[in-house]
Amino acid sequence: MCYSAEAWTLYDQYVKRFGADIDIRAFWELYLRRDDRYRVRNKLSDGTKIPKGMDLNFLLPKTEVERRIQDLIGTWNGRKLAESEVELEKQKARLQAAEAKLATKPTKAAANDKRIASNKIKQMERWIADAKRTSHHPTHDDRIFPLWYAPVLLVEDGKPIVRPMRYLCRPQGMDSTTDYTKTGQVSGKYNARRDNLQKFWRRQFGHTHALMLAETFYENVDDGHGGSKEIHFQPRSGGTMFIACLYSHWVDPTGTEPDLWSFAAITDEPEPEVAAQGHDRTVINIKPENAIAWLTPQGRSDEDLLAILDDKRHPFYELVREAA
Repeated sequence: MCYSAEAWTLYDQYVKRFGADIDIRAFWELYLRRDDRYRVRNKLSDGTKIPKGMDLNFLLPKTEVERRIQDLIGTWNGRKLAESEVELEKQKARLQAAEAKLATKPTKAAANDKRIASNKIKQMERWIADAKRTSHHPTHDDRIFPLWYAPVLLVEDGKPIVRPMRYLCRPQGMDSTTDYTKTGQVSGKYNARRDNLQKFWRRQFGHTHALMLAETFYENVDDGHGGSKEIHFQPRSGGTMFIACLYSHWVDPTGTEPDLWSFAAITDEPEPEVAAQGHDRTVINIKPENAIAWLTPQGRSDEDLLAILDDKRHPFYELVREAA
């Protein structure tokens, strides 16, 4: 399972590589929906998660729509900055109180408060710096996780087009509650197993294909001590990964929920070096020369499409780092 990736978030990269058009209306609707949800719920953690790298597409707007998106981003960052500064002061006071207690009568509660406050302070300081920063730091700005949005490439009416989609596919016909398991965990539909393409993913496989271009990917594996650790892989060759994906345009039959464009990355049996690190799946990194064939599945047989996946690239996925 590819739970996180450093994906291409600057859509000009797709324009230069593929001559793609940009579905700017879809970007506008995404940012507008995030703003609308904030106005209803009055909180930033509203489920519309957009990486900072995508915001940077609108740093120098060229059209009226881009300027409107820039305004929405500016308003959002202003809210996040204000909330983070309030929380930062709160956690600094908490840390100061905990340190005072530890200096006189050490307790587990005070030590725990110090740990939590210290971590929160680092987080708030990072959020504040990110809200103010305009430079592009791919490792931080381009990472996506399940339920986050990213630009992906597809072909419509014979033309490559870039559209923002959520990284966790909700196939048309399924209820929105299936985004989560019965225990409240995020479902695994951000990945599509290759051996399930002709079963669960039958309505997407052979019909709605996309590509996510990415530089690195991350996995969670057992740390051997009852917990987990994050491992970070990148192709040793440094080449961009062409990750084969499926997507769906979900429309609520009741008309009460907004339309949703969402996608899943296809995974296969693990490459040996990934398996050696304790993970059992690897995303399918197709050859660039097969990109357009993958994006235009109509009229192609299942055998032809599976052959593209079988003909995937096998760069050595080098372990960049791991964190407990």
